[in-house]
Amino acid sequence: MPSRSRRLLLAGIAATLAGCGFELRRAPQLRFRTIALAGFAAHSPLAEELRMNINASQTTMVIDALPQAQVVLEALTDARERSVVASTAAGQVRELQLRTRLNFRLRAANGRELIPATEIVQSRDMSYSESLAMAKEQEEALLYRTMQSDIVAQVMRRLAAVQAV
Repeated sequence: MPSRSRRLLLAGIAATLAGCGFELRRAPQLRFRTIALAGFAAHSPLAEELRMNINASQTTMVIDALPQAQVVLEALTDARERSVVASTAAGQVRELQLRTRLNFRLRAANGRELIPATEIVQSRDMSYSESLAMAKEQEEALLYRTMQSDIVAQVMRRLAAVQAV
């Protein structure tokens, strides 16, 4: 059983957190009921994460029918890039740069542009070693996932900033 002083400390911490306005992050409130995703590749992981995040908001659902959607998020470019940044004199790769690029726009059902063509680019540098190829492959996949999540969070904030549909 906790001592009296420990219980008072825990109660004080709880009261401080309750009074400071602390609140868990939740999906942003979007000002439209339906959205369609267009221009993404068939099984784009970025599109899937966007769909999941938009559907997590309690105000908006992703639908597949473009004509019934209030707004359309159109991907102009959805690409992952990988380039060699440094190599040894023998030609072995030592460092890679990974990039995820999303160029998109948002338009209303009547064709009015709500968000003009916008490009979001994330990049990460990664050391590389042939002897650790399997581990580096997993690290690369993890870096791509984190960049993708960051891009989705940025898109969600921009969607939440749209005022009128």
